[in-house]
Amino acid sequence: WGALALVRSGRVVALVGMVGNAVALGGWVVAKTSGIPFIEGLDVAEAVQTTDGLAAGLALASVVGAAISLRGSAWAVPPLPVSALAVTVLAFPGLLAAGSHAHAGADDHGDEVATADDGHADGHAEDDTAAVAEASNAASSHGGSHAEAVPYDPELPIDLSGVEGVTAKQQAAAENIVADTLRGLPQWADPAVAEAAGFRTIGDGGTGIEHLVNPAFMANPTILDPDEPESLVYDTSDGGRRLVAAMYMVEKGTPLEAVPDIGGNLMQWHTHTNLCFNAEGRVAGITNADGNCPAELAKPVPTPMIHVWIESHPCGPFAALEGIGGGDIPTGEERLCDSAHGA
Repeated sequence: WGALALVRSGRVVALVGMVGNAVALGGWVVAKTSGIPFIEGLDVAEAVQTTDGLAAGLALASVVGAAISLRGSAWAVPPLPVSALAVTVLAFPGLLAAGSHAHAGADDHGDEVATADDGHADGHAEDDTAAVAEASNAASSHGGSHAEAVPYDPELPIDLSGVEGVTAKQQAAAENIVADTLRGLPQWADPAVAEAAGFRTIGDGGTGIEHLVNPAFMANPTILDPDEPESLVYDTSDGGRRLVAAMYMVEKGTPLEAVPDIGGNLMQWHTHTNLCFNAEGRVAGITNADGNCPAELAKPVPTPMIHVWIESHPCGPFAALEGIGGGDIPTGEERLCDSAHGA
């Protein structure tokens, strides 16, 4: 428009120039104050810089000049050489400053660019990245986490790293199980709600820990699901019932050696083969030296199970109970106590 205005005058040219520059000036003001969300690169407000400030000044001057022309003002209009010189004087500093113009966020990436340049200086950046990735994959495939273990705290982000022999995949799976349990298990905090859904006690509340089992959930194929946990664990040491863990089970009769290896050394399943139950499904005794229950009691089909605690525990989030309550573990295994994540 400026070039056209220099060689051709008239109300139409003046009107086009005034409207066009007014729109550009308005857009500049919006970009500098709040950003233009639908234009990439202008969606974040920026400080006024030399280059765009001079451009806005030229646009404003064009609007004023065009308005004067439309009004037919008698003010003296500077001759063409003088006008051209004025424009050049205004534009020249902007050209010098253009090379140093920076957009919002440029400072955030400055160090990254420098680092990238250094990495490519000798042509080995890609090779180094590949080597790091290969080493990381090798560590995962051979197991063994070298990160420092931190105590399990349900109030903090779950971090079960630091256990020798546990792969990254196993760690992630175990952490997901804990996270799902923390999310879903509190729906059973009220024992009345649990009992209404079919849970019933096995009568062990006098030990300080009480288990409520759900026969329907035990019979379905779902496992490790806090919405359908096979058993709930309540702390009864203070006379009430406080939900502290889920006790998940797999299908009845599954051998311990056949349980899914999900969390590696973080998770150890167990069974109970020494408990005797009465007709109401309550623990009423233990087996004799021959492993048998009294005639009036029954020994249930061995079923692998595992606790997932929603409170801190000295042996970590998958700890079994102590003593006889800990049940049986696979032959040849040492009973695990994840003290690295204990609290």
